[in-house]
Amino acid sequence: MGNVFGRRSQPTRVTEQDRAVLQMKQQRDKLKQYQKRITLQLEKERLLAKQWLQDGKKEKALLLLKKKRYQDQLLDKTDSQISNLERMVQDIEFMQIEMEVIEGLKVGNHCLKTMHEIMCIEDVERILDETQESIEYQRQIDEMLAGALTQEDQEAVLAELDAITQGEDVELPEVPTEPIPEVPEAAKAGTAKQRHIVTVS
Repeated sequence: MGNVFGRRSQPTRVTEQDRAVLQMKQQRDKLKQYQKRITLQLEKERLLAKQWLQDGKKEKALLLLKKKRYQDQLLDKTDSQISNLERMVQDIEFMQIEMEVIEGLKVGNHCLKTMHEIMCIEDVERILDETQESIEYQRQIDEMLAGALTQEDQEAVLAELDAITQGEDVELPEVPTEPIPEVPEAAKAGTAKQRHIVTVS
Protein backbone atom coordinates (compact mmCIF):
# COMPACT_ATOMS: atom_id res chain seq x y z
CA MET A 1 0.00 0.00 0.00
CA GLY A 2 1.39 3.38 -1.03
CA ASN A 3 1.72 6.44 1.05
CA VAL A 4 -1.67 7.86 2.02
CA PHE A 5 -0.67 11.44 1.23
CA GLY A 6 1.18 10.52 -1.95
CA ARG A 7 4.55 11.78 -0.69
CA ARG A 8 7.77 9.86 -0.46
CA SER A 9 9.74 10.19 2.73
CA GLN A 10 13.19 11.61 2.10
CA PRO A 11 16.05 9.31 3.07
CA THR A 12 17.95 10.30 6.17
CA ARG A 13 21.34 11.75 5.33
CA VAL A 14 23.90 10.06 7.57
CA THR A 15 27.49 11.02 6.92
CA GLU A 16 30.67 9.13 7.73
CA GLN A 17 31.34 11.65 10.48
CA ASP A 18 27.96 10.85 12.06
CA ARG A 19 28.76 7.14 12.03
CA ALA A 20 32.17 7.78 13.57
CA VAL A 21 30.67 9.93 16.33
CA LEU A 22 28.02 7.31 17.06
CA GLN A 23 30.62 4.54 17.25
CA MET A 24 32.84 6.51 19.61
CA LYS A 25 29.90 7.33 21.87
CA GLN A 26 28.99 3.65 22.01
CA GLN A 27 32.58 2.79 22.98
CA ARG A 28 32.53 5.47 25.64
CA ASP A 29 29.30 4.09 27.10
CA LYS A 30 30.74 0.57 27.15
CA LEU A 31 33.81 1.80 29.02
CA LYS A 32 31.63 3.56 31.57
CA GLN A 33 29.63 0.36 32.10
CA TYR A 34 32.90 -1.53 32.53
CA GLN A 35 34.06 1.02 35.09
CA LYS A 36 30.84 0.69 37.04
CA ARG A 37 31.07 -3.10 37.09
CA ILE A 38 34.73 -3.15 38.13
CA THR A 39 34.13 -0.55 40.86
CA LEU A 40 31.40 -2.71 42.42
CA GLN A 41 33.64 -5.78 42.17
CA LEU A 42 36.57 -3.98 43.83
CA GLU A 43 34.37 -2.91 46.73
CA LYS A 44 33.29 -6.51 47.28
CA GLU A 45 36.90 -7.74 47.11
CA ARG A 46 38.00 -5.10 49.63
CA LEU A 47 35.37 -6.29 52.09
CA LEU A 48 36.39 -9.90 51.42
CA ALA A 49 40.08 -9.10 52.07
CA LYS A 50 39.10 -7.47 55.34
CA GLN A 51 37.13 -10.56 56.32
CA TRP A 52 40.09 -12.85 55.50
CA LEU A 53 42.40 -10.73 57.63
CA GLN A 54 40.00 -11.15 60.54
CA ASP A 55 39.97 -14.89 59.91
CA GLY A 56 43.79 -15.03 59.88
CA LYS A 57 44.05 -15.69 56.14
CA LYS A 58 46.66 -13.06 55.52
CA GLU A 59 48.14 -14.60 52.33
CA LYS A 60 44.75 -14.75 50.61
CA ALA A 61 43.96 -11.19 51.67
CA LEU A 62 47.33 -9.98 50.32
CA LEU A 63 46.79 -11.73 46.99
CA LEU A 64 43.32 -10.23 46.68
CA LEU A 65 44.64 -6.74 47.41
CA LYS A 66 47.29 -7.14 44.70
CA LYS A 67 44.55 -8.06 42.24
CA LYS A 68 42.57 -5.04 43.39
CA ARG A 69 45.61 -2.80 42.83
CA TYR A 70 45.95 -4.05 39.25
CA GLN A 71 42.28 -3.42 38.54
CA ASP A 72 42.60 0.09 39.98
CA GLN A 73 45.27 0.77 37.39
CA LEU A 74 42.93 -0.53 34.67
CA LEU A 75 40.28 1.91 35.89
CA ASP A 76 42.74 4.77 35.55
CA LYS A 77 43.44 3.71 31.97
CA THR A 78 39.74 3.57 31.16
CA ASP A 79 39.36 7.10 32.53
CA SER A 80 42.03 8.27 30.09
CA GLN A 81 40.39 6.37 27.21
CA ILE A 82 36.98 7.86 27.98
CA SER A 83 38.49 11.33 28.12
CA ASN A 84 40.18 10.80 24.74
CA LEU A 85 36.96 9.54 23.16
CA GLU A 86 34.93 12.47 24.47
CA ARG A 87 37.56 14.94 23.25
CA MET A 88 37.55 13.35 19.80
CA VAL A 89 33.76 13.42 19.64
CA GLN A 90 33.79 17.12 20.51
CA ASP A 91 36.44 17.81 17.87
CA ILE A 92 34.45 16.04 15.17
CA GLU A 93 31.18 17.75 16.12
CA PHE A 94 32.88 21.14 16.15
CA MET A 95 34.44 20.41 12.78
CA GLN A 96 30.99 19.57 11.41
CA ILE A 97 29.73 22.94 12.63
CA GLU A 98 32.68 24.67 10.97
CA MET A 99 31.94 22.86 7.72
CA GLU A 100 28.31 24.01 7.86
CA VAL A 101 29.47 27.58 8.47
CA ILE A 102 31.86 27.39 5.50
CA GLU A 103 29.11 25.96 3.32
CA GLY A 104 26.83 28.81 4.39
CA LEU A 105 29.52 31.35 3.55
CA LYS A 106 29.98 29.72 0.17
CA VAL A 107 26.24 30.00 -0.60
CA GLY A 108 26.16 33.59 0.63
CA ASN A 109 29.17 34.51 -1.51
CA HIS A 110 27.50 33.00 -4.56
CA CYS A 111 24.30 34.99 -3.87
CA LEU A 112 26.30 38.21 -3.54
CA LYS A 113 28.08 37.58 -6.82
CA THR A 114 24.74 36.95 -8.56
CA MET A 115 23.27 40.15 -7.12
CA HIS A 116 26.35 42.10 -8.19
CA GLU A 117 25.95 40.80 -11.71
CA ILE A 118 22.30 41.89 -11.76
CA MET A 119 23.00 45.37 -10.34
CA CYS A 120 26.20 46.76 -11.81
CA ILE A 121 28.00 49.95 -10.79
CA GLU A 122 26.59 51.85 -13.77
CA ASP A 123 23.01 51.05 -12.72
CA VAL A 124 23.66 52.20 -9.16
CA GLU A 125 25.19 55.47 -10.39
CA ARG A 126 22.26 56.04 -12.77
CA ILE A 127 19.71 55.47 -9.98
CA LEU A 128 21.56 57.83 -7.65
CA ASP A 129 21.72 60.50 -10.37
CA GLU A 130 17.99 60.16 -11.09
CA THR A 131 17.22 60.39 -7.38
CA GLN A 132 19.32 63.55 -7.05
CA GLU A 133 17.60 65.08 -10.08
CA SER A 134 14.17 64.35 -8.58
CA ILE A 135 15.20 65.96 -5.29
CA GLU A 136 16.50 69.05 -7.12
CA TYR A 137 13.34 69.30 -9.22
CA GLN A 138 11.14 69.15 -6.12
CA ARG A 139 13.29 71.81 -4.45
CA GLN A 140 12.78 74.13 -7.45
CA ILE A 141 9.01 73.61 -7.29
CA ASP A 142 9.03 74.43 -3.57
CA GLU A 143 11.01 77.60 -4.22
CA MET A 144 8.59 78.69 -6.96
CA LEU A 145 5.58 78.12 -4.75
CA ALA A 146 7.23 79.93 -1.87
CA GLY A 147 8.02 82.91 -4.13
CA ALA A 148 4.41 83.15 -5.36
CA LEU A 149 3.06 83.68 -1.85
CA THR A 150 3.33 86.90 0.08
CA GLN A 151 4.56 87.11 3.64
CA GLU A 152 0.97 87.41 4.81
CA ASP A 153 -0.04 84.31 2.83
CA GLN A 154 2.82 82.30 4.28
CA GLU A 155 1.87 83.33 7.82
CA ALA A 156 -1.74 82.33 7.16
CA VAL A 157 -0.63 78.94 5.81
CA LEU A 158 1.57 78.34 8.85
CA ALA A 159 -1.26 79.33 11.20
CA GLU A 160 -3.65 76.93 9.48
CA LEU A 161 -1.01 74.18 9.63
CA ASP A 162 -0.60 74.72 13.39
CA ALA A 163 -4.36 74.59 13.88
CA ILE A 164 -4.63 71.30 11.94
CA THR A 165 -1.66 69.81 13.78
CA GLN A 166 -3.16 70.65 17.16
CA GLY A 167 -6.54 69.25 16.14
CA GLU A 168 -8.24 72.66 16.26
CA ASP A 169 -10.54 74.19 13.67
CA VAL A 170 -9.73 77.48 11.99
CA GLU A 171 -11.51 80.31 13.80
CA LEU A 172 -14.60 81.55 11.89
CA PRO A 173 -16.77 84.64 12.64
CA GLU A 174 -19.65 84.00 15.03
CA VAL A 175 -23.16 83.70 13.59
CA PRO A 176 -25.54 86.36 15.08
CA THR A 177 -28.14 84.93 17.42
CA GLU A 178 -30.50 87.98 17.50
CA PRO A 179 -33.57 87.87 15.18
CA ILE A 180 -33.47 90.01 12.06
CA PRO A 181 -35.91 93.04 12.36
CA GLU A 182 -38.91 93.05 10.02
CA VAL A 183 -39.12 95.68 7.24
CA PRO A 184 -42.15 98.05 7.60
CA GLU A 185 -44.87 97.91 4.89
CA ALA A 186 -44.25 101.56 3.89
CA ALA A 187 -40.59 100.83 3.33
CA LYS A 188 -41.47 97.79 1.21
CA ALA A 189 -43.85 99.93 -0.94
CA GLY A 190 -41.22 102.60 -1.44
CA THR A 191 -38.65 100.08 -2.49
CA ALA A 192 -41.03 98.51 -5.00
CA LYS A 193 -41.89 101.95 -6.49
CA GLN A 194 -38.18 102.75 -6.90
CA ARG A 195 -37.63 99.47 -8.75
CA HIS A 196 -40.58 100.34 -11.07
CA ILE A 197 -39.14 103.78 -11.90
CA VAL A 198 -35.74 102.29 -12.66
CA THR A 199 -37.32 99.73 -14.96
CA VAL A 200 -39.36 102.33 -16.90
CA SER A 201 -36.40 104.63 -17.38
